[in-house]
Amino acid sequence: MTTLTNASGPSHGGGALLLDAEALYRELLRGVQQLCHADTRLVGITSGGAWLAERLQADLALPGRPGVISSSMHRDDFAKRGLASGGQTQLPFEVNSADILVLDDVLYTGRTLRAVMNELFDFGRPAQVRLAVLVDRGGRQLPVQPDFAAARVTLAAHQSLALARSTEGVFSFDVQEA
Repeated sequence: MTTLTNASGPSHGGGALLLDAEALYRELLRGVQQLCHADTRLVGITSGGAWLAERLQADLALPGRPGVISSSMHRDDFAKRGLASGGQTQLPFEVNSADILVLDDVLYTGRTLRAVMNELFDFGRPAQVRLAVLVDRGGRQLPVQPDFAAARVTLAAHQSLALARSTEGVFSFDVQEA
């Protein structure tokens, strides 16, 4: 696992934080291989986590399709944000008694994960739910931790980290000033 800090300033110029998303993906792939069992179902959080789940499903040669889960309906700021333009929840398997590995690109406060867990339990009661993330940036507001994180990154509170995917499927990160 990689640990990086960029609390000093802007994401451009001399103190830039450069994250190789493809290298972190390879680390995530290694970690997910260790977490997966024969009956594990991948579920990606819209949108970055869904991209990761889709690629992991193919790279691990897992049967079927990965699930996609949206946090929109259960967000604590739903009244302000409304429904996101991203995808809706699609779980192409039985959730009851399933071994589920939730995937996300960036774990920060834990609020999105709380909403996702509420959405998941609307579909049934899994036997086990674990979490793997590309980047854990700390700053938790809720008591959640990933079972696997490819990297831990410290950013200033006014910065955000977003996963991007090219038309060829190559991942990259954008560090943005809020």
